[in-house]
Amino acid sequence: MTSIRTLTRRAALVVVAGVAMTALTACGGDGNDSGSGSGHQVHASSSAGADTGSDTATEPAAGQHNAQDVSFAQGMIPHHRQALEMARLADGRASSGAVKDLAARIEKAQDPEIKTMTGWLKAWGEDVPEPGAGMDHSAAGHSGMPGMMSDDDMAELEKSSGKAFDAKFLALMVEHHEGAVEMATVEKSKGRYGPAKAMADDIVTAQNAEISEMNKLLGKGGDAG
Repeated sequence: MTSIRTLTRRAALVVVAGVAMTALTACGGDGNDSGSGSGHQVHASSSAGADTGSDTATEPAAGQHNAQDVSFAQGMIPHHRQALEMARLADGRASSGAVKDLAARIEKAQDPEIKTMTGWLKAWGEDVPEPGAGMDHSAAGHSGMPGMMSDDDMAELEKSSGKAFDAKFLALMVEHHEGAVEMATVEKSKGRYGPAKAMADDIVTAQNAEISEMNKLLGKGGDAG
């Protein structure tokens, strides 16, 4: 009897163990399937995140800017301000109608651009050059703004009048425009902000045309009439 009971108990234990193993295997299978499913979901989520990031990265550059855009605006604002300062001297000093007309066109074009660039810098949280900033052209670090006039040049222009003013104004403004074109060309190639690059393109086109116009006037022996 003892032997039969022992065998019976062993058989029962074997059955129980088998059932337990089956249950564990089933649970393990569910865990693997669940883990696999979870892993797929994470991967899908990661892929979705990557796609979202990719979409963000490919948004129009018009809404993004870089350090070059900031440098362009911070340099061109004082550059334009000096052009306006020069243009306003023409009224009451220039003898040529062509010079007066050119000065008026320069003022009309560049004043709104100053306001636009000021708006960009404020929106970006960057410093806006104070009026008069960059006008001391003997100061160190001015090399980043080509074409700017020296204080002596500006003083001499202010003291002149008639044909002497016309000739000096044209010669200085050609140099000033060439500097602006140089700055704008750098922005076109290295900038990122769409509106800034578009403005730079406009500056290159308009000021190159004005350079040609001024050189023709200067070709008349300084008689810009």
